[in-house]
Amino acid sequence: MLDTIRNSRHACRPNWNQRDNPWTIYLTMPPPTSFIIPTPLLMLIAVTTMPFLLAAGESIPTTLDGPFKPLTRRFDPSLRRGSGDLPIDHPRLRKRNVSSDLPEQIALALSTPSSIWVSWVTGDAVVGKDVKPLDATLVSSEVWYGKEKGKYPLKKKGNATVYSQLYPFDGLLNYTSGIIHHVLIDGLEPETKYYYRCGDSSVPAMSDEISFETLPLPSKDSYPHRIAFVGDLGLTSNTTTTIDHLMDNDPSLVVIVGDLTYANQYRTTGGKGASCFSCSFPDAPIRETYQPRWDAWGRFMEPLTSKVPTMVIEGNHEIEPQASGVTFKSYSERFAVPASESGSNSNFYYSFDAGGVHFVMLGAYVDYNQTGAQYAWLKEDLSKVDRAVTPWLVATMHPPWYNSYSSHYQEFECMRQEMEELLYQHRLDIIFAGHVHAYERMNRIYNYTLDPCGAVYITIGDGGNIEKVDVDFADDPGKCPSPGDNVPEIGGSCPLNFTSGPAKDKFCWDRQPDWSAFRESSFGHGILEVMNSTYALWTWHRNQDVYKDDSYGDQIYIVRQPNLCISPATSSILA
Repeated sequence: MLDTIRNSRHACRPNWNQRDNPWTIYLTMPPPTSFIIPTPLLMLIAVTTMPFLLAAGESIPTTLDGPFKPLTRRFDPSLRRGSGDLPIDHPRLRKRNVSSDLPEQIALALSTPSSIWVSWVTGDAVVGKDVKPLDATLVSSEVWYGKEKGKYPLKKKGNATVYSQLYPFDGLLNYTSGIIHHVLIDGLEPETKYYYRCGDSSVPAMSDEISFETLPLPSKDSYPHRIAFVGDLGLTSNTTTTIDHLMDNDPSLVVIVGDLTYANQYRTTGGKGASCFSCSFPDAPIRETYQPRWDAWGRFMEPLTSKVPTMVIEGNHEIEPQASGVTFKSYSERFAVPASESGSNSNFYYSFDAGGVHFVMLGAYVDYNQTGAQYAWLKEDLSKVDRAVTPWLVATMHPPWYNSYSSHYQEFECMRQEMEELLYQHRLDIIFAGHVHAYERMNRIYNYTLDPCGAVYITIGDGGNIEKVDVDFADDPGKCPSPGDNVPEIGGSCPLNFTSGPAKDKFCWDRQPDWSAFRESSFGHGILEVMNSTYALWTWHRNQDVYKDDSYGDQIYIVRQPNLCISPATSSILA
């Protein structure tokens, strides 16, 4: 019986019937099956300050037990550090529709609590020296939807666009996209299953029926079932393991913290491209980004993104500069995000609500200074958050501010210095980042000081990309970067030496920093299960554990303490 409970995806998770009373706990049991419950059933549950003691003495720590002694689990040498890119003709990347008029690369994204963006692509992209864009005005963008299978009483129309990626240099290939459609469907009821088809009914060329479930309305008593976090995906064999594992964990919302396709790497480290780009194209002052990888990535992700709302933020691999100086064209045109809905004038930073969680998506590759538009927007957005309705405040961005790996060490220290204080004043709970291709979870921290009211920083940039997993730590002998090594593509560099503690007057620690609670060099993804207004269970799932029952790389309850951590920004207790 205990094995049955332990192996259930829903087992051993507190079901907080009294949502704000951490002393009344019920265990959510698996759906009724043929097993017989033995009597007596002995379970020991410690309900004081945690950790929970569950069946067979298993325990899950909480942040209340911290700060934790730093722990490192080094790279397992029996594993490969990476895998090659999937070939462009791989079955999961090929175009599967018999007609180019039929929708592909279908994706959902949240807009408001009662509306969702539906996006897809039709037509054929063109790659070559001379490319002519498709005419997006010749097709319609429609979504039919309803609450019953095969019945679609609601219909909405949207807009369509195309974009080009141009490189007027010998040997480089230009690209013009298929027709990208975005339709906003609204009037959706919370926690309801909807069925939909998208396409152009006049051709006719409508997709097969697909379904999705809406999230709960913003409320301190309602949360998404599971929120998946992943970053730095790419399109490798490791990526397939990550996404298959993630889908098996049945998320109701997916957040990708940047570096999506690695299309800009495909002509060098991936596929059959050049091993040395500048050697092969000496007259090209700019690196070509191979845009068909974006289409391949959209097809690869469709089984997930067409059914589960997926929110993205840009990373450095999305910059993709063109000869004309245009950047981020693929990211900007392919993804619908709730920018205007959240008062932002840019797709590079925005916010949204998912039940009782307010998400802030921050842009690291646009101006983040306190004198800029993003900072002004963030300040305004945070001032509007009602923690009695959305108790949890979660931020994401691509590069981490706290990072003990050699890779990207202190790379975005400038951004931290500009923005961290504002987020701390509003008592940010968790911040997720990628960029570093490994996993790391910090103790609660603010301004490089352990602080019980600081945020929990988590690096989850281990999605499986072509650049391999990072294994070197800045505190390893000989692995401390020089202050000029890690310079961001956009923005300044602000390397600093520590002014106090064991690393005083040094650029790197000589041991794992006190603020780094746990780190491991493995590919994987994470799942956040918010239980109530103060408790959330975080689990990091490693790729190598995909075939193991009830196995994971890291697990902890993240606990808010609103009565202790009073917000200086509002001078009131956050509920």
